[in-house]
Amino acid sequence: TLVTAAGILDQQDFLEMSEETFDRTIGIDLKGVFLSGRYAAPHMVKRGGGRIINIASQTAIKGAVSLAHYVAAKAGVIGMTKSMALELAEHNILVNAIAPGPIETPLFDGITQQWRDEKQKELPIGRFGRVEEVAPTALLLASSPGGDIYTGQTLGPNSGDVMP
Repeated sequence: TLVTAAGILDQQDFLEMSEETFDRTIGIDLKGVFLSGRYAAPHMVKRGGGRIINIASQTAIKGAVSLAHYVAAKAGVIGMTKSMALELAEHNILVNAIAPGPIETPLFDGITQQWRDEKQKELPIGRFGRVEEVAPTALLLASSPGGDIYTGQTLGPNSGDVMP
């Protein structure tokens, strides 16, 4: 099982964002998923199958102020997940995404306290998630038989921020 979880997050208004900032975020948050999957998939094909779990974000579904670069990268992760799932299923490789809501991690250090306070007020359960609350989603997708019929899906442990 491959879990692609590398990412960066820094808050910048769209009108002030540099091309370098945009490219760096896309390079790590989206291209990193591509490179990891592209490297791992041939090994999974040789082994007769595997699981790829890409970490996206609920912002990819709903957008976010001052995070256009991050949202674009994570929306790309969801789209790439679907295409990978379609292409790799014939090799018994199941590809899915997890789109967490705000989770208390060091990644959150790039977000202002004002943004955090406003976001927390929007969440139906009234708080941000914790890593140990998202990890079981990855365990489900990686497990058998639990994850055996999931492919091309985006699961959203997100404190109720997105309700598809």
